[in-house]
Amino acid sequence: MPDSSPIPVWTNEALEALRNIGDPLADAVISEVFSDGGVQAMNSLMRGFVVNEHPVPDNLPVPIARYLQQSIELPPWADFEFMKAGEDLFWRFGPRLILILTCYALPFCYLGRNGVPVLAMTNRLSSNPRRRIVETAQLLVDCLSAGGLTTPGGRGRLTIQKVRLMHATIRRLAPLSPSWKPEYGIPVNQEDLAGTLMAFSYISLDGLKKLGVDLTDRDRQAYLHFWNVVGHMLGVRDDLLPANLDQAKALSNAIASHQFGPTQEGQDLTKALVDMLVHILPGDVLNRMPQIMIRFLLGKEWAGWLGVSEGFLAELAARPLRFFGLTFGNITEDSKALGNMAEEVGKLLVGAIMLVERGGNRPSFAIPTELRQVWGVNWTS
Repeated sequence: MPDSSPIPVWTNEALEALRNIGDPLADAVISEVFSDGGVQAMNSLMRGFVVNEHPVPDNLPVPIARYLQQSIELPPWADFEFMKAGEDLFWRFGPRLILILTCYALPFCYLGRNGVPVLAMTNRLSSNPRRRIVETAQLLVDCLSAGGLTTPGGRGRLTIQKVRLMHATIRRLAPLSPSWKPEYGIPVNQEDLAGTLMAFSYISLDGLKKLGVDLTDRDRQAYLHFWNVVGHMLGVRDDLLPANLDQAKALSNAIASHQFGPTQEGQDLTKALVDMLVHILPGDVLNRMPQIMIRFLLGKEWAGWLGVSEGFLAELAARPLRFFGLTFGNITEDSKALGNMAEEVGKLLVGAIMLVERGGNRPSFAIPTELRQVWGVNWTS
């Protein structure tokens, strides 16, 4: 894909129009399945997908089997050299990227006033609120592990196909709720899909920059390209896939200007996220780390909108973070110091997530042995 294309102008009117556009391919599949067997058939299918994550369950309905064949290929513009460079970046900085996922990318998504209600709704329906975070981290690992997307049988391709179908199912069911409002648009619409994609690509790269990681232009472009391929496979329109970092920044800023603001749903989801991180990280010395990271990465205004206030800062300023040999002043004034701490906390987080139970018959968070060894994370029980 070209890396010097002009920056599109994303107006509020253009973005508002995207809120009424879904994913025609996946939506048609779900409509056909519902017409054949209704909600019961769809629930049965989704349970089969979750319990038997890999490989694909047997005896799939014909529309689903057809969809899996139609949507398995990478787009013709996918650059395998760039994609492998994107994988390499994940191998080098995976623990930090997973920490950024939980403390920057996901909170970024929680800021969308009309997009967050569907996240809150599906979170309330879940019997295990931690599952969303674990499964989101699993998406990263499945896609960015060696060959996850670049090989025909890679785990990432099937994971994306299933997520895309789940999005279509939400689009079908969420508007049936009495709490759904027309101003939300279509659930998991193109603007929300594009915003989520920016969270995984541009926002995650911005997080590495804020944590003092120096990347080459090629590194950044490769990682963006990798996630553009993922976005295409998830049903994001190609005209919403930024060709370069300037376009990605412009799209992220435009979506933020159009959608971001304080909501109760966003604050509730952020609190659940922080509580989960505090619960799974070892000991109590890291209890304030999620708030520190969210506030540092998101910035004062956005973090405040999510309910991450300044109330805990005075407490931290009065005591050193002896676990890391740092003071509060170090980490608020020196991104390199915070970056070094983020690397260690990221490793602890990856190890902790590996031990989180997802509920039912779902397998635990799985990381290839090679990645665990490279990252220095070897918790297996």
